[in-house]
Amino acid sequence: MARTPSNMIPLGTKAPDFNLLDTVSHQHKSLGELKGGQGTVIMFICNHCPFVIHVNPELVKLANDYNAKGVSFIAISSNDVDNYPQDGPELMTKNAIENNYPFPYLYDETQEVAKAYDAACTPDLYLFNTDLELVYRGQLDDSRPGNGIPVTGKDMRYALDRILQGKAISAAQKPSIGCNIKWK
Repeated sequence: MARTPSNMIPLGTKAPDFNLLDTVSHQHKSLGELKGGQGTVIMFICNHCPFVIHVNPELVKLANDYNAKGVSFIAISSNDVDNYPQDGPELMTKNAIENNYPFPYLYDETQEVAKAYDAACTPDLYLFNTDLELVYRGQLDDSRPGNGIPVTGKDMRYALDRILQGKAISAAQKPSIGCNIKWK
């Protein structure tokens, strides 16, 4: 299991726009349509990564907890499906339904969106404010498969609570760690 850290792009970076296929609704969705009134979390995930499987229940819980507070969650899979067919759109649909994803699960077939965000791993998590400026990029929490630390989402919850309170988020942020994005 590769341990790839996320790229810590500069805080304040504007969220690149996109228009991708939602594998659940089978409609194309843009960032403008999906962004939240209080904030937007963009998550690069995939079906087969042990790091994503490990945190999936917390990602669902986070979205359920914060959607009602005006924060939207958007999941994107950018993996090369020719070499990793388990991450293909049909199986993304199945995975989203089985895990009760309360967020769209978008397919980045060209990998252009992952490149625009400088995404490196799954899960790779970004929190943007109401102006779609990056305020947090980093880990969900300290839990990793096999390390015995419970999955709580404490780092992301801290950032979400701060943004909802209108307070600054500390720039001291730990990168996420996961499987590398499977580039073509």
